[in-house]
Amino acid sequence: GCGSVLNVNGEVEMDASIMSGKDLSSGAVSAVRCIANPIKLARLVMEKTPHCFLTDRGAAEFAAAMGVREVPREQLVTERSRKRLEKEKHCKSAPKPEPQKHLGTVGAVALDSKGDVAYATSTGGIVNKMVGRVGDSPCIGSGGYADNDIGAISTTGHGESILKVNLARLTLFHVEQGKTLEEAAEVSLGYMKSKLKGLGGVILVNKAGDWAVKWTSESMPWAAAQAGKLHCGIDLNATSITDLDLL
Repeated sequence: GCGSVLNVNGEVEMDASIMSGKDLSSGAVSAVRCIANPIKLARLVMEKTPHCFLTDRGAAEFAAAMGVREVPREQLVTERSRKRLEKEKHCKSAPKPEPQKHLGTVGAVALDSKGDVAYATSTGGIVNKMVGRVGDSPCIGSGGYADNDIGAISTTGHGESILKVNLARLTLFHVEQGKTLEEAAEVSLGYMKSKLKGLGGVILVNKAGDWAVKWTSESMPWAAAQAGKLHCGIDLNATSITDLDLL
């Protein structure tokens, strides 16, 4: 939503997906504009239609039918996003441009009191992306996956690489094969890096309440709440733990 990275035309274009591990119900949207919270629209797709994925004009028409209020485009664009786009354009015109940064993905996995797991992933994509480019976030099996019998996962990173290896489902496949959550995450991320040189990160949880966070990028902001404790971090081997009652 507000503050998303901008495409080459300076517009906010968002993708999102959500899935319940109880019955594999899912919903996704892509190329969404003028919607404050695309993940809410993805949930409506899951709950109010027989479909899994709506895009662009179809998603917009569905949002209107569901009474989702449109917001002016300028309300979603921040000065920080504009400066980031201008910097990226400048870097691409320089002799040695900086590597393209993948920013703005927000993911969550959860286990509720009934033992059901779920995931949700939402993004504005990558800086200076082509108009109409769809990455991994709205694609079930790549941007995330949830199955009560295995667990729930949300991914982030280089979208094209994540799509090619189906990172979310690949990681849960390794869990099915008996690996721990951390082992599964390490193997799948390692495969993506060695095969495609793609960097990324994952967060995942299983029905027992075990959870893991892994990434191959330089850093990844994350947080986990369990048993009254908040675990969080950004850099490797740097985790802080705080009592939730103190926050």
